[in-house]
Amino acid sequence: MASPVSKFRFGPYELFTPARELHKHGRKVKLRPQPYQVLMLLVERAGDVVTREQLRERVWTSDTFVDFEHGLNTAIKELRAVLSDSAKEPRYIETLPKLGYRFIAPVERPESPAAATQPAGAAAESLPAERGLNPSQPASHRRQWLVVAGFALILLVALAGSLRWSRPGSRPQQTSAKTMLAVLPFVNLTGDPGQEYFSDGLTEEMIAQLGRYDVDRLGVIARTSAMHYKHSQEPIDQIGRELGVQYVLEGSVRRDADKVRITAQLIQVKDQAHLWTRQYDRQLSGLLALQTEIAQEVSDEIHLVFGDSKRSAPHRQPAQAPKAYEAYDLYLNGRYFWNERTEQGFQQAAEYFKQAIEKDPAYARAYAGLADTYALRSTWRQVPQSEFMPMARAAALKALQLDEGLAEAHASLALIAENYDYDWQTAEEEYRRAIQLDPSYATAHQWYAECLSYQGRFDEALAESERARLLDPLSLIIATDHGEILYYSRQYDRAIDQFRTVLQMDPNFGRAHAVVSAYVQTKRFADALADIEGQHLTGLHEADVWGWEAYIYARTGRTAESRKAFRKLERAVQASTLDATPVLLVAYIGMDLKDRAFSLLEKAYSEKSNVVTGLKVNPLYDPLRSDPRFQELIRKVGL
Repeated sequence: MASPVSKFRFGPYELFTPARELHKHGRKVKLRPQPYQVLMLLVERAGDVVTREQLRERVWTSDTFVDFEHGLNTAIKELRAVLSDSAKEPRYIETLPKLGYRFIAPVERPESPAAATQPAGAAAESLPAERGLNPSQPASHRRQWLVVAGFALILLVALAGSLRWSRPGSRPQQTSAKTMLAVLPFVNLTGDPGQEYFSDGLTEEMIAQLGRYDVDRLGVIARTSAMHYKHSQEPIDQIGRELGVQYVLEGSVRRDADKVRITAQLIQVKDQAHLWTRQYDRQLSGLLALQTEIAQEVSDEIHLVFGDSKRSAPHRQPAQAPKAYEAYDLYLNGRYFWNERTEQGFQQAAEYFKQAIEKDPAYARAYAGLADTYALRSTWRQVPQSEFMPMARAAALKALQLDEGLAEAHASLALIAENYDYDWQTAEEEYRRAIQLDPSYATAHQWYAECLSYQGRFDEALAESERARLLDPLSLIIATDHGEILYYSRQYDRAIDQFRTVLQMDPNFGRAHAVVSAYVQTKRFADALADIEGQHLTGLHEADVWGWEAYIYARTGRTAESRKAFRKLERAVQASTLDATPVLLVAYIGMDLKDRAFSLLEKAYSEKSNVVTGLKVNPLYDPLRSDPRFQELIRKVGL
């Protein structure tokens, strides 16, 4: 008779029948006996329906006095939590109403019973992660820290990014002696997808808090890169390699009507040792203080690793913290939508920030969020700068009036000074102040690098851009801006490689199609046209397509085709709500319509458009540089 299978493998999990243990990535997952038996039966019969009656006979025997329905429902709920599964979109356990359940994931049955009887890590029955847990707590509560969100589509982007970044010369090189930490997305255990903004907001807050601790020696990976690992199953060592970090903080949050439970654990990547695990139960009104408490504990633990005995000084909380939790709740909603970086997302973000201000007029961070929203909508050509930049400035100044130490507000003020006032000295001072306040704020490094590049200070700009990339290695916009700086400095081949790196990660990331500019400068017109034709398929703004076609066809002597593309451009501009100045300039310069180009540039300057900030360095303007009108524009813009 064949030996019974002693190990089952599915996804990152292994189920060891002799030891009755479930392991994830080689680490033991605590599981109560009843949920384990339910899982065992479902896995044994993977693909088949297991009825509720069969589960009762196997797990809840007839002489056991228990509420079967409640017990089964609780067991299934706990299994889904451990497996990061969902009842609505199951990957492991499918519910068949009024019938039973079915295990739908592929299951491997390795034929190595002898090896399976001793699971990896079985000798360490008590993991380091269990230190500090309250043994009086139910096992389901002690287990929450192990929950990592399930596999989702965004993992494809993360995997593509990790493969591309791993190539020599593509990934930013770490030149700092800083210890690097990543805060992975806190897992939402409420069961309500509508609460995702809350767990995401808590992640962002922890990144911000930790970014202010021991800034000389501790760097914290930015939110954009951290969020690539939401709903991801990648092991800690792989995440550590991809992000270039030595430590990872992960956890979960469960929110009720007026209470919140947060679990967090600090993991050392090199040996995956769990340095500590904590569980916090608080009223929602005490959430801000709780974030500071967790950040302090993480900082102190890393100090011990450094061999320091002193505690790091906690960051000063804003002088006027929100008077009501509702304001903070609205602020988290706002940041959630702001990070989508879409027109609709910006609109929703602005509404939430305004509501937060209504709840608490002294809440500085809500004003900073509103400033960021107005400023980006302006620089991304969604609205006229003259309309929204003054509103952005007013919001940023109000935030600084309430809390001068808010890095985000200083960075917003710098962005306004650079792109609207053409005040390069003020912009530089504000960027430096933002970085001084929060050296881990990747966006401040990114925007400062861009500001330096417009002034032709390319060595400084590239160094600052590398700092941004180290802090946010998977950010598409930071990687694209790095390519822009290479392009402005006439390093065209390196710029092309950088833009193509981003497009391999996400072919639909419109800003990275600036690769067309670099192709044109190297006379690779066929490659430029191929990229443009591809943009038709990705649904990018068609005016940009026709503008570049008019440019390229004119430069290659295909005059009739250039004029045809230009007529399409004019029609597209009339139908578009976006600012068409940049793409019209491309067409005018390519078709040698210099008077039109200068007229449009003068108009852009009078409207305080950010189109003119790149005049000094953008190779696109090279055909205009010998004209005295161009030199006068350079002078007026302060460059």
